[in-house]
Amino acid sequence: MKFRIILFSMCAALLMGISLRASSHREAPLIASDPLADNTDLYAFRSPDDPSTITIIANYIPAEVAYGGPNYYSFGENIRYEIHIDNDASKPGDEITYRFTFKVINEDPTTFFNIRLGKQNLKTTYTLQRSIDGGMTFQTIVTDGVVPPNNIGPRSIESGAGLNASYASIWNSAITTASSGEQVFAGPVDDPFFVDLGAIFDLGNAPRQGGEPARDGLAKFNVHTLSLKIPISVLLKAGAASTPSTILDSDYIIGVWASASRPAVKTLTTSDSSSYSGDWVQVSRLGMPLTNEAVIPIGFKDMWNRMTPYMEFADTTMDNFFYNPELALYMDDAQFGGAVPAFSALRIQKKSLGAFDFSNGADGVSALKNGDVAGTAFEPFGDLLLIPGKPRSVDLWPIFHTGVPNLRPYQLATGKNGDPVKGFGKPFINNFLPNGGDMLRLNMAVPVTPRNSPDFNRLGLVYAAVLGLTDNRYNLNNYLDSIPNMDGFPNGRRLEDDVTAIELQAVGGVVLAAIGLWYDDYDPTNLVGPVTPNLVGVLSYSTGVDKNDAPFQTTFPYMALPWRGTEIK
Repeated sequence: MKFRIILFSMCAALLMGISLRASSHREAPLIASDPLADNTDLYAFRSPDDPSTITIIANYIPAEVAYGGPNYYSFGENIRYEIHIDNDASKPGDEITYRFTFKVINEDPTTFFNIRLGKQNLKTTYTLQRSIDGGMTFQTIVTDGVVPPNNIGPRSIESGAGLNASYASIWNSAITTASSGEQVFAGPVDDPFFVDLGAIFDLGNAPRQGGEPARDGLAKFNVHTLSLKIPISVLLKAGAASTPSTILDSDYIIGVWASASRPAVKTLTTSDSSSYSGDWVQVSRLGMPLTNEAVIPIGFKDMWNRMTPYMEFADTTMDNFFYNPELALYMDDAQFGGAVPAFSALRIQKKSLGAFDFSNGADGVSALKNGDVAGTAFEPFGDLLLIPGKPRSVDLWPIFHTGVPNLRPYQLATGKNGDPVKGFGKPFINNFLPNGGDMLRLNMAVPVTPRNSPDFNRLGLVYAAVLGLTDNRYNLNNYLDSIPNMDGFPNGRRLEDDVTAIELQAVGGVVLAAIGLWYDDYDPTNLVGPVTPNLVGVLSYSTGVDKNDAPFQTTFPYMALPWRGTEIK
């Protein structure tokens, strides 16, 4: 698409002119057979106990049972686990890459026990390398990093017959500081993702409709994590000021994605060893949660895993899955909405403001392309955002592929005075990084919402919008305010963010409503305002599981300790 190529050269000039600026568990056929290389989740957030840093967490190896002996879970050899950071909107490609590789040593091959007499079968260590020149060169910043063992049980860990130490002390001692200043942890943790997986994939039966209680499908399962706590100064684009100009500073936006790669050729032998050769091939990747799991159809999932975000953005093959998402069919009574009663509160606008239809195949707001859109995001990017027959090109596609700029109409409806397109609303978020496809985009200038604040909310940026529209601290003007939870998903992703609910709400049109394209039951003569029963229904939607099964820690790496094998019934 020629316009996308042009976009790369346009975006830097545009940004200079702006003054204010889940998860994938077994999500694709091939990677389901290669769990050691399977990305499960990715998180990126400003560290709550150290706002001068950003914490990035990439998790791998889905559904680890804590009692998985005698062969316990571990990172794999001959795999490159990588965390990628893009910080420059003027060009596609990663500026910073962290690469983990692992080595496994059998300290005691004479026993079937994983730990015995101070020794560990399959003891794992790692090397961490960092590139700050776009992957051209890599510097080793951690050598022989320690991966703590699985939390097997009290005799294996605490007793004199095992390691003779508390698991917490072993686990915490594995946190290290890289030679370049980052804090690093690699090892097993409780899976921090929470969702009723069984119900969601039972044709969208979440919350469960038969009276059965919701169940966290990942409760008491572990994963292996790669966690980095990185100074913001390390992540800034070249030439950025040491302090942001505003909370929406474009120079403070990063894009984050994670991947796993394997050598192209594995040769099996009759002995107990194998050899590897050929180029490294990406077999898994993750940016936004649930993309490959719940947006990309089965016939394209493996292809999606092989692509980088930059390849995806340029290719356009996957775009229609965002323009006309399958999930939207189950939020439309004219399609299959009646067949999915769990989504009854999630109903897409079909006649927003009496004119705009966002159901699949409709035109959305594409007719605006032929009108006066001067000064809005539709002026330079109308070819991408206003596409007839592809209604969600205006909201879902940019959320996943470019981020959202602080440009009209992408401002809160507060202050727009009934003009959702050209009205100057309340500045809300700027995480616009339009040079790649699916990745987590985070504006690092946005302040941390304290976890103990009464305003902290699992709905992340959606709840920030609610406050901006309804709370008198923020909704009485259209000034730039730091609204609580502006640091939440999809501006990055915090551990506590209920990304399943947020993404389903987004498919149901909550983002459109936030900017003033209200739900169909909105009556401009009603003094109650835009918070209509339909909008309340969308905001109240829950899958039935809205928090993790174990409390998160207050210090790095923030996740809970892994479940112990002897604790699981």
